[in-house]
Amino acid sequence: MAKSGKTASILLLNGPNLNLLGTREPHLYGSETLAQIERRLTARAKAAGVKLTCVQTNHEGVAVDCVQQAKRDGVGFILLNPAAFTYSSIALRDALTAVQIPFLEVHLSNIHAREPWRAHSHFTAVAVGSILGLGSRGYDLAFEFALERVKAGGGA
Repeated sequence: MAKSGKTASILLLNGPNLNLLGTREPHLYGSETLAQIERRLTARAKAAGVKLTCVQTNHEGVAVDCVQQAKRDGVGFILLNPAAFTYSSIALRDALTAVQIPFLEVHLSNIHAREPWRAHSHFTAVAVGSILGLGSRGYDLAFEFALERVKAGGGA
């Protein structure tokens, strides 16, 4: 429980093409599917008594709407893999700064070790932190951090 007595809540928001995990360039992103990652984190959330909502979208407006809804729903922390939105979505960044829900930026690959244009993220400067290059394990680490924050009432 969060300090307010409400069930603590975390949003896992994944951007474009992450629905293709497991088959998309496994040498970069691994062979685990997004569904497998979500099942693992959902089980961990359930065991911890925390609500985890998982959303994957290929549409920027849907991601923005999801972040805005998270504020209305009292979400305490967001785990965000913006995928290609990393390099292009000022709208999603603005939504995140507007709702003031703390979030971690997660990337499966090390965006700084790839093409030069991938080295700049619109989210890093406004995120609590970033986890990148650790494959799907990065989601686990991000979730554990978020879990500690929301259980302590240090989310939104």
